[in-house]
Amino acid sequence: MCGIVGYVGHSADRGNAGHSALDVVLEGLRRLEYRGYDSAGVAVVSEGSIEFRKKSGKLSNLLAELEEHPLPVTTTGIGHTRWATHGGPTDQNAHPHLADGGKLALIHNGIIENFAELKLDLVAKGYTFESETDTEVAAVLLGDIFRTKLGGDVSDGGLTKAMQLTCQSLEGAFTLLAVHADQPGVVVAARRNSPLVVGLGEGENFLGSDVSGFIDYTRRAVELGQDQIVTITADSVEITDFFGAPAEGKEYHVDWDPESATKGGFSSFMEKEIHDQPDAVRQTLLGRSDLNGNLTLDELRIDPEELKKVNKIIVLACGTAAYAGTVAKYAIENWCRIPTEVELAHEFRYRDPILDDNTLVVSISQSGETMDTLMAVRYAREQGAKTISICNTNGSTIPRESDAVLYTHAGPEIAVASTKAFLAQITAAYLLGLYLAQLRGNIFSGQIKDVLADLGKIPAKIQTILDGAGPLRELARSMANEQSILFLGRHVGYPVALEGALKLKEIAYIHAEGFAAGELKHGPIALIDEGKPVFVVVPSPRGRDSLHAKVVSNIQEVRARGARTLVIAEEGDEAVKAYAEHVFYVPETPTLLMPLLTTVPLQIFAAELAAAKGYDVDQPRNLAKSVTVE
Repeated sequence: MCGIVGYVGHSADRGNAGHSALDVVLEGLRRLEYRGYDSAGVAVVSEGSIEFRKKSGKLSNLLAELEEHPLPVTTTGIGHTRWATHGGPTDQNAHPHLADGGKLALIHNGIIENFAELKLDLVAKGYTFESETDTEVAAVLLGDIFRTKLGGDVSDGGLTKAMQLTCQSLEGAFTLLAVHADQPGVVVAARRNSPLVVGLGEGENFLGSDVSGFIDYTRRAVELGQDQIVTITADSVEITDFFGAPAEGKEYHVDWDPESATKGGFSSFMEKEIHDQPDAVRQTLLGRSDLNGNLTLDELRIDPEELKKVNKIIVLACGTAAYAGTVAKYAIENWCRIPTEVELAHEFRYRDPILDDNTLVVSISQSGETMDTLMAVRYAREQGAKTISICNTNGSTIPRESDAVLYTHAGPEIAVASTKAFLAQITAAYLLGLYLAQLRGNIFSGQIKDVLADLGKIPAKIQTILDGAGPLRELARSMANEQSILFLGRHVGYPVALEGALKLKEIAYIHAEGFAAGELKHGPIALIDEGKPVFVVVPSPRGRDSLHAKVVSNIQEVRARGARTLVIAEEGDEAVKAYAEHVFYVPETPTLLMPLLTTVPLQIFAAELAAAKGYDVDQPRNLAKSVTVE
């Protein structure tokens, strides 16, 4: 969940760009603040000592502290933005944590599960602790091993050896970065079940929770494997496992530039990313079919004959991604006639699910590091199931540990509340469903070609919605003082209702609930009172006529009890006007593809309402972008 950056370079007189470690680290933290903003801190190695600053709150607080109390210009540094787990968001609990008499600084992402017993052992040795964090335990343990077991010897990679020994004692999920005053020009890092990537430069090297941490300086990156340690200097990158055996990482090129991770003139990243959605869908579709209209998903490394044998599909995801999976269920079952379940990843492996080698498990994660989903994927593989990842982040853990991957191409998503990644995930899931149908012969190739043609029209239709969103924005601003809003939908409109409610909860901090419209009379209608705003996602009147009529009946039911109805409907649906205070039309499109359109007005509404309340829509309270703890 936290943002981590490390840097080692040469001074300007060695011929490189002469970057200041602090400048590099702070720029990386600025780009990674979406991963955690409860506190921030930096440490640099300077003339045989560790100099550090850390402050609770957002990065701006740390910058103000640095303005008042500057750090020296150096070539080695580490930095951290925190999403609090152990201990509240205070200055003391902020990273880095120091050990070995102040000569060692360490930062950490994840949770060390056996920290309590380790702390007891260290207290028995006479160590004291200044924070409530598990991170300080790791720092003190590393310092103890470096000093007592290795005698503080830096002549042969002492800090690296100490990190190896430390990791052998740790349980849980962690990325650790450490520097030591006695070993300048070196950053040592370790990862287990937590993201870390290396950036390769000329006369300088980088570390980051993801490539955003160093994208301003290089697009060459190396993905690290599980239980690996990396030692970087200005001129070298050395990787081992936790026991010192040499290991290798996989180099790749980052295919987006720094400009992709800026606001581009919009008031927030979320607003920009809502407007990025036509391109996100377009890029996810690009290159996935041949001239004859046949799908060619080159990333799917599973033998097609094995995929033909699949008799059950389980979609694993959390939060917004789970709603993308629910949309996928409708499409996959319709096209493939394969029973499909959608499971919250954090519940999946604890209910003793039934899997075999004819089960296909599809995981959905924007970051590819969602810990709940990763652990569920590992469990599925242990049970013999085939696994496919739908992911937006090249080189991340879940795709690497899955049998195959279908990458979305939404570009970096910085705002915590997902928008363009959600639409890209749905698009990728549609492609997967069509591909399986193609392999199994469930639908004719001409039908697949027609669906792909309809998908190809979606970006322009999304743009139409964006261009005509003025009245919706005005309505959202007028509702800034509402305390509760409900959302109703049926069929594929149901997960859209769930997603609309989640967006409001995430960024506007008001009560919002999504319901299957048919469930209304089984209890939730008791929530309706005079003036209660209710969004209703109405199915197309062209298909599934009975559902359209039933949802119109639901609208009448809530209006009869005083609700204020806000309707998302298809262009040309005149029937709903008589039953709605406000109607927002989306372009006509096939029913199964409709979530790619009906979601967009709800995103716009949530962002506009939250902004009207004066909230930071990019960094909502208590949340972080990538959930890397279980």
